[in-house]
Amino acid sequence: MDGKMITRRQFLRHAGCLSTLVLLSGCRADRGPVATTPTASSLATTQTTGGIPTAIAAATAGAPTAVVTPTESAAADLVTSSRITPALLAQIRAIAHPLGGSGDLDPLIERIGDAHYVLLGEASHGTAEYYTWRTEITKRLVEEKGFSFVGVEGEWVDCYRVNAYVKALPGSGTSARQVLNRYDRWPTWMWANQEVAELVEWLRERNDAVQDQPKVGFYGLDLYGAVDATDELLKYLRGREPQVARVARQVRECVESHEGDQPHVPGATGPDRQDCRKDRETLLTTLGAEIAPYRREDPVAHFYAEQNALVARNADRFYTEPDAWNIRDTHMADTLDRLMGHHGPGAKAVVWEHNTHVGDARATNMAAAGLINLGQLARERHGVEDVVLVGFGSHRGTVIAAPMWGGQSERMAVPPAQKGSYEDAFHRAGTENKLIIFSDAAELGPLLEPRGHRAIGVEYASEYSQDGAYVPTVLPERYDAFLYIDESHALHPLHQER
Repeated sequence: MDGKMITRRQFLRHAGCLSTLVLLSGCRADRGPVATTPTASSLATTQTTGGIPTAIAAATAGAPTAVVTPTESAAADLVTSSRITPALLAQIRAIAHPLGGSGDLDPLIERIGDAHYVLLGEASHGTAEYYTWRTEITKRLVEEKGFSFVGVEGEWVDCYRVNAYVKALPGSGTSARQVLNRYDRWPTWMWANQEVAELVEWLRERNDAVQDQPKVGFYGLDLYGAVDATDELLKYLRGREPQVARVARQVRECVESHEGDQPHVPGATGPDRQDCRKDRETLLTTLGAEIAPYRREDPVAHFYAEQNALVARNADRFYTEPDAWNIRDTHMADTLDRLMGHHGPGAKAVVWEHNTHVGDARATNMAAAGLINLGQLARERHGVEDVVLVGFGSHRGTVIAAPMWGGQSERMAVPPAQKGSYEDAFHRAGTENKLIIFSDAAELGPLLEPRGHRAIGVEYASEYSQDGAYVPTVLPERYDAFLYIDESHALHPLHQER
């Protein structure tokens, strides 16, 4: 396609969906309520495929897409370029650090400094190197900077079982593989894989070895798995507050009626939507009022119960309101903030999510569609000095993904990057892996020229694999640092999809 973005229609076909169908993604679909106020029309027509909102890849060939970048340093009209100039290649070579082993992360660790929030992205949900490099970064942040927990793009209840295991809580399991094998929702490979198992075992060993320090946690920030969350809440309420439990059971009926469905389905059957809206808000208000005394009894169990209620409430909103992407990312930002408060003063968080959630949305054409994301919200809430956003990408390789929603996972080829994309530029600047710290550059110059940045979701259709989905991006505004892998490889699932 010679550096041009694929059209909206092509992107929809690439992700295997029809214009009337909204697909969830890797950890499924997306969109929420926010700092900006999108128009009803823009949100109502925004769809998601493979975890990526269609708006971010909807620029037709040559059509400008407006965006306001975080610092206003790049052009407002995000017209992507296919030009790879000698000046751009020279700039990349000048600021690129070698990336071969853990010691090569020193410039990134220095850049992170005293920041309390480090968000690590990925350009797919099925690439081994994204997971292994995030593991190396996470280890160093825990060991050298005292980071408190890992928050991931995963379900709250499923990930809480991992949290129990790494903290050696009674009955939490005998191995990381055993615990991760309990991830049974498609796409299971996102967290039930060998790369994550190695991180989880390391966290367990580290926590076991440091008895006199707080144990590092592992939590899911997402709002999927709402039925499980409501069931966990009902367990907590059993024998405590029958009235609150009654409301919780009504909310469970609501979330069960659309769990696994696409978000915002007008006219969907099931429980009366007005009653569901009333029940979910009643649940939160009564929960806060009636079970507050139990907080002193067991603060950790109380926090877990409250978060389960929030998952149920926000999942119901996600499936029934038109601003689903923003609801989801706002929920993840709120969950991150709750966890920081739960861990107390001085807490620090490292987050693992897809680039589309981590990289500041204002540096892409998501902003023009009224979309926000976790990276943007973290910067707005906590300041750019306290938040470090790290993107990932590769030129070519293999990936684990599925050809269609809910399909069997496969090892697929990732073709060489599209001409003119950031990945193409990094490859042309040299085939070695690279760490880029954007603040190293005295002037960003050519790097500020908007161009495509590849994003692969949990679905990856072979008929468009030569182009994939490329997000129009101003890379130095979207991230603070970037890890480039020239040839990447598929991760290693623990089991086949069931």
